[in-house]
Amino acid sequence: MTSASSAHFGEEHHQLRASARDFVAREIAPHIEEWERSGEVPRSLHQKAGAAGFLGLGYPEEVGGSGGDLFHMMVLVEEIVLGGGSSGLCAALLTHGIALPPIIAARNPEQLERFVRPTLAGQKIAALAVTEPDGGSDVAALTTRAVREGDAYVVNGSKTYITSGARADFVTTLVRTGGEGASGLSLVVIEKGTAGFQVGRRLEKLGWWCSDTVELFFSDVRVPASHLIGAEGEGFRQTVRNFETERLFLAVQAYAMAERCLTLSLRWARSRRAFGGTLAEKQVIRHRLAEMARRTDVAREYVRAVAARVASGEPAAAQVAMAKNTAADACQFVVGEAVQIHGGLGFMREGEVERHYRDARILSIGGGTTDIMNEIVAKSLGL
Repeated sequence: MTSASSAHFGEEHHQLRASARDFVAREIAPHIEEWERSGEVPRSLHQKAGAAGFLGLGYPEEVGGSGGDLFHMMVLVEEIVLGGGSSGLCAALLTHGIALPPIIAARNPEQLERFVRPTLAGQKIAALAVTEPDGGSDVAALTTRAVREGDAYVVNGSKTYITSGARADFVTTLVRTGGEGASGLSLVVIEKGTAGFQVGRRLEKLGWWCSDTVELFFSDVRVPASHLIGAEGEGFRQTVRNFETERLFLAVQAYAMAERCLTLSLRWARSRRAFGGTLAEKQVIRHRLAEMARRTDVAREYVRAVAARVASGEPAAAQVAMAKNTAADACQFVVGEAVQIHGGLGFMREGEVERHYRDARILSIGGGTTDIMNEIVAKSLGL
């Protein structure tokens, strides 16, 4: 149901959509269940996606990217989910979307060559480490500390819920280099294999099974001072600046997942026979499907409209928060209805909607919970 005539997409976007659809059909859909069982996405997929230019979408060519705009990146995410992939796969394959932007913005030539270019080419995997065991959305209160000693920072502390942390070659890490509060935070790049840097246990999750999630531990880890991203004290601003884009793409995953489940449900309702006819011939099922379509369409169009505001540079923090909540709410409703329409099959691992049902739950938590989003909206209202 994705509109090919949307005002937000031109011919280049449509060509990308066709290319991404073919890539997903060939390289992702046949293997997604295997990756779900193994608990991770293979490094070879990063290499193939990098070679195809997908990982570089939205990033300037001078840093190794493929160019393009926000809507090019949205096309890729949509097609991964619509083609039978998952939001968990998006999280695993596209983690660089939250790990690289601060490095790119800092424009340090050495860091661009060492971390950005190989990641966009699919040769390295990046992760972002912000959340700590004793704090989630309260970023300014984190306690992992980095103390300057000569030409290095000595890092001590821990992180949790780190997406792609098991496979990452390096981790963009928020640490405390100064006093209390947001002004004391900085970002540093910590490479796998550095003495004292330990990847902890893999965390078992309700959904996103193919996305590895771990704890990270730092015990007197010496990080070269040249791995500081930007200047000391800029870490909070660098991190929250990227929250808006992260939340927007979670919203894209949400409406795409709803659309995928609507498509699967329509297909099932037209073929499944019960009580002398197909499910689609039953009014109660037709009305369920109609409501699923309505909520999916509203979420998709609103998120795209907000994305256009973000792409134009307009302030849109409250609108992004509303878009995330709107799309996540629509997604949870639609996938729930999809499971119900599929009946027993919807409860089985062999049915795709079962995976989406599990994956959908994270979308109202990741990137900031529903309540955090509502607080952002409330502040925009002067409350």
